[in-house]
Amino acid sequence: MLDKHAKLERNALAFVFAIIFVASIGGIVEIAPLFTIDETVEEVEDMRVYTPLEVAGRNIYIREGCYACHSQMIRTLQDEVERYGPYSLAVESQYDHPMLWGSKRTGPDLARIGEKYSDAWHVAHLINPRDVVPSSVMPSYAWLQRNTLKYEDLGLHLSALRKVGVPYTDEMIENAAQDAYGQTRPDSDGADGFLERYGEDSNVSAFDGDPNRITEMDALVAYLQILGHLTDVAQQTSSPEQQTSNLANGD
Repeated sequence: MLDKHAKLERNALAFVFAIIFVASIGGIVEIAPLFTIDETVEEVEDMRVYTPLEVAGRNIYIREGCYACHSQMIRTLQDEVERYGPYSLAVESQYDHPMLWGSKRTGPDLARIGEKYSDAWHVAHLINPRDVVPSSVMPSYAWLQRNTLKYEDLGLHLSALRKVGVPYTDEMIENAAQDAYGQTRPDSDGADGFLERYGEDSNVSAFDGDPNRITEMDALVAYLQILGHLTDVAQQTSSPEQQTSNLANGD
């Protein structure tokens, strides 16, 4: 076996083809399922897009590397369903670019974190995690409360997402900056326009507790509060108890 490997290493062309062959196996495994993506992703009527503020929050989530310690995919395992809630469905991530499923859980899965805690809890947790979870090993992100959010170019972000299939309208793109402002001002005219474009069930709140400015904390908390609520299909399909029962019975 060692002799064969040594001969292969001495033959550069053969070695290159061997590398291409092995890499192609992984590529096929990754790419082949995409040809049946239309059959894989469920169709639901209540699926909504991220708002401009939530897009900004998602960008901050990626920038700060939150996905390295938190997954956003509940697997079809009984203990995961019991702990986190209904297992994740493909349709829940169809507007995610890039995907943030993750593979490591230094911290808990966040697929169903939306509306589980109050805005104030999230702010306190991000400023000093040990104030609310004494055993937490998460670092502080207090600067998000101090950083003013740059939201003037959010229309460009929505336009880019539309090019990869997210159904933002021209009106949404044109009013992206205004809607980011309106989502943090419950009593403003901007909130009314925002709700007209994104639906009455959308979250409108001074997320970081300070209505006088829009911060990166506002954006990240807005994003965290929508996780698991872009559609209610997982909750409507079955309750966590029903899913646990189905898994236990092998259904």
